[in-house]
Amino acid sequence: MLTPIETERQVPETPRQLRDDTRFALGRIVVFQYLAVAIFLLLISGFWILQVREHAANDELAERNRVKTVPLLAPRGKMLDRDGRVIVDNHLAWEVRLGRENLKPEHIDAIAAGLHLDADDIRAKLRRFASRPSYVPITIKQELTPGELAFVEAHRDAQTFPELELIQHEGRLYPRNGLAAHVIGYVGEVSEQELDSPEFAKYSQGDMVGKFGLERQYNDTLIGIDGQKRVVVDSMGRERQVLDDVEPTPGHNLQLTLDLDLQAVAELGMEGRRGAVVALDPRSGEVLAMVSRPAFDPNLFATRIRADDWKNLTTDPGNPLLNRAIQAQLAPGSTFKPIVALAGLESGAIDENYTVRCGGSALWYGRVFKCWVKGAHGPMNLHTGLVHSCDVYFYNIGNKTGIDTIAEYAEMAGYGHKTGIDLPGEAEGVVPSTKWKLRNFREKWYAGETISVAIGQGALTVTPIQLAYAIGGLAMHGVWYRPHLVKGEDPGEPRRANLNPANVDRVLDGMYGVVNEGGGTGVSAAIPGITICGKTGSAQRISNQLAKSGKATKDMKDNSWFVAFAPRQNPEIVVAVLWENAEHGNLSAPIARDVIKAYFDKKARQAMPKPQQMALFVH
Repeated sequence: MLTPIETERQVPETPRQLRDDTRFALGRIVVFQYLAVAIFLLLISGFWILQVREHAANDELAERNRVKTVPLLAPRGKMLDRDGRVIVDNHLAWEVRLGRENLKPEHIDAIAAGLHLDADDIRAKLRRFASRPSYVPITIKQELTPGELAFVEAHRDAQTFPELELIQHEGRLYPRNGLAAHVIGYVGEVSEQELDSPEFAKYSQGDMVGKFGLERQYNDTLIGIDGQKRVVVDSMGRERQVLDDVEPTPGHNLQLTLDLDLQAVAELGMEGRRGAVVALDPRSGEVLAMVSRPAFDPNLFATRIRADDWKNLTTDPGNPLLNRAIQAQLAPGSTFKPIVALAGLESGAIDENYTVRCGGSALWYGRVFKCWVKGAHGPMNLHTGLVHSCDVYFYNIGNKTGIDTIAEYAEMAGYGHKTGIDLPGEAEGVVPSTKWKLRNFREKWYAGETISVAIGQGALTVTPIQLAYAIGGLAMHGVWYRPHLVKGEDPGEPRRANLNPANVDRVLDGMYGVVNEGGGTGVSAAIPGITICGKTGSAQRISNQLAKSGKATKDMKDNSWFVAFAPRQNPEIVVAVLWENAEHGNLSAPIARDVIKAYFDKKARQAMPKPQQMALFVH
């Protein structure tokens, strides 16, 4: 017999209850169907977007993830001396770039720390490159240290810093101790301002270009053409296969006219001093040596120069970035007297017998002009006036010749104009004249001003390269070849002057006496067996009143100049020396002497028979 509860459980459902259950189940099925349709439509639309609408873009991204284009940077050409010895070389180095497509801003601080960079500098560089296509990476550091290279290698995978890219290149390697720094120059990243100039219009941000010296002058010759290669990389960014490559084209080497042996001697002569040395071959205009001191280390610029290093260079009172050889515009002092003598002879203002008695000073136009000696030279003619550098004698020549005639012959010799040397930034100097003063100051020229110019003072300024060029052309009897620094370069036709050979010889004889006669101001430049001609010069930087006041500082002392050529007949070398604040011109003479001696010693060694030839002579 069934209990009441069991009876209740077995009571069959009514038709109404069955209908309610069916409706509930059908509703759930409909919802599921709609949801399935929606998901299907979503998948279909996503598939359409990927495969149809954005097919090309996604295909490019996929290809880029698999195939990567790696630039192959072309090495710059080397610089060699006249004998083929390497002056500027390259060395293998690594640089790191940021790929901006994968760049995550939150990574910048960690990347900067690992590479010892300033994160704000990286962000500033990113802002400067914002206008460029995002697929163009930016270089953030060159010349990685072993530790920095290890950091990049360990972190440039897809999971850590996928924006890091390593590129191998050949960095610049410059001589140590600033040897020939102002001639060679340096390279650096092209700036935004430079990109706006025609000179750098064909370059792009991030490119390394010549910024100074020969690196800039011959940038288009030295720079090569970059190549590239396409490689297959894995998910970690590691190279697995090279698909194809285009090899870079190296830049052309540049063989210079510089002689490293002479350059080294000239550098040693100016060690610890402020000034310049220029040595030329007057027969061709080839620059054999060029020194400017104080110098700088171009290796500081081989990568991006640090802010502290740049500040030190630009605030240094010695101005090491100034190439004094072509940019120092200073009064030449008595080294200008050969030009004044020539102007007097050629114009007929004086002849070789013109004589003046030096009493230690002379009165001109109400003012006393003193000679450099405290006593008196006594009777002076053209020859002795040059040998003893008598100021009173040249005051008289200047007064008789006149400023405009002096200016004519000074400009003929190359003063007041750029020599045209193949270096950027050459200065012109100043040759005063009546027209010059009227044009620049709207004032007339006073005859008393000529007296100072006659001894290389007053408004007259020259550069060391101009002094070597002018005297070299005079030694060649009026033939001036354009100075140049690249071997084999055509300097063009020389400038020629129609000078009286007898007058030129009279001036050159006086310069010979400066070095080789008793009482000559440049006897310390003499070398036995070599006929050297020269001229000393001491040029004031301040007035006599200030010098006597006791307020003059060390850097206000007179500049010391010396210019010489050798041999007397058929000259092969001319050397100009500027030693700032050395006071007396004769102190610069030994520097020029050592350079000339090095030239002729080397010439003698090269003329000696080789060991094989000597063996033939013995047999």
